Amino acid sequence: MSKNSIDRKSFIKSALGTIGLFSIVPRSVLGGTGYTAPSDELTKAVIGVGMMGKGHLRYPGARLLAVCDVDQQHLQQALDITGPEVNGYTDYREVLARDDIDIIHIATPPHWHGVMAKEAAEAGKDIWCEKPMTRTIGEGRKVVEAVRENGRIFRLNTWFRFRDIFYGMGTPVKPIKKLVENDVFGWPLKVTINESTGFNWKFNWSGLTNLPPQWTPETLDYEQWLGPAPYKPYHQHRTHVTFRGYWDYDGGGLGDMGQHYLDPVQYILDKDHTSPIRVVADAEQQHPDAVGTWKRIEMEYEDGCKIILDGENKDTDAAFIEGPNGKLNRGFESDIPDIRRLAASLPDPEPQITDFSQAVRNRQTFALNEANGHRSCTLVNLGKIAIRLGRELKFDPENEQFIDDEAANRLINQPMRAPWKI
Repeated sequence: MSKNSIDRKSFIKSALGTIGLFSIVPRSVLGGTGYTAPSDELTKAVIGVGMMGKGHLRYPGARLLAVCDVDQQHLQQALDITGPEVNGYTDYREVLARDDIDIIHIATPPHWHGVMAKEAAEAGKDIWCEKPMTRTIGEGRKVVEAVRENGRIFRLNTWFRFRDIFYGMGTPVKPIKKLVENDVFGWPLKVTINESTGFNWKFNWSGLTNLPPQWTPETLDYEQWLGPAPYKPYHQHRTHVTFRGYWDYDGGGLGDMGQHYLDPVQYILDKDHTSPIRVVADAEQQHPDAVGTWKRIEMEYEDGCKIILDGENKDTDAAFIEGPNGKLNRGFESDIPDIRRLAASLPDPEPQITDFSQAVRNRQTFALNEANGHRSCTLVNLGKIAIRLGRELKFDPENEQFIDDEAANRLINQPMRAPWKI
């Protein structure tokens, strides 16, 4: 191991982990980097093993070989609960250099997602990435390009479009998709996401202003934690659990929950291929560093469909979905009679590949992938930009640029601190 990797508690355990690597036939022998024989066991590494990353150390379909974190306490905690075959690293590039790892699971703060996902794709790895997919629209485009150019399989880790109860709707997304797909509510539609329809925007994820510099803990490589983000003096509130409150790393409650809430809406409205043409936000003037709250964000598509993000829960009587022919309310209630029976009678949507291991083995596109994941992340990033600028914006969904708005376009491709780039 190099000086940037952390051994287990003894040389013997480390040696056993190294020996264990040779029980797998090298990918290069089987057909090149990233090739997986049908009978071969998939392997993975998790980069970022804080609160979220620890939850993904064990899931079916892939054997864990490596963990990586710039905080040595987080790293050691992860090693303490994994087997002796798992090696620890503080530099993710060492993980990408291993040719015996198939899948890279990125569970870092979002300001690292784009860089790591692009480099993982270029290293011949398949990718499981936490939400939001990227911190900016430009980073998302680069990830899409890298995944496609290198023939990789990508999964974004929000799952409501294909499983589980969709928050306050009291149902999975599938029956809602069936109703909309069969024009039950008419067209165009308005979707409202607020507390009354069952969605909490988590404004507690706000930043603090005028943070006094603090001593960096000896166990944390803060320079590497910042990575491509602008340099700001260390303060504990910037890192780990509360990093979401700062524009350099995420986007508050909108960054945290936005893709969970908005990706299913994009799927329901059949907008996986496009983006809104107009977005406007009603918000207090935002601090340049710390994320604040907002009242309302409205997004409109070319066909007239609208998504309303009601942060102050002003529209207490709003339906989740409203069209010219009817409404669908929280708890799957509707003014259309016998809505559940109607949904059950309608044909199912087009099938999706929802088993990531299957997608990797068979080289099949996963249900929530780099392309539609980028589009739903764009909804989040459009909202963030509108909040920061505090005015209406016009967007070209084909070229993914704002129309006649230099300030807004500067937020699409934000500069990265050297030597990092995407």
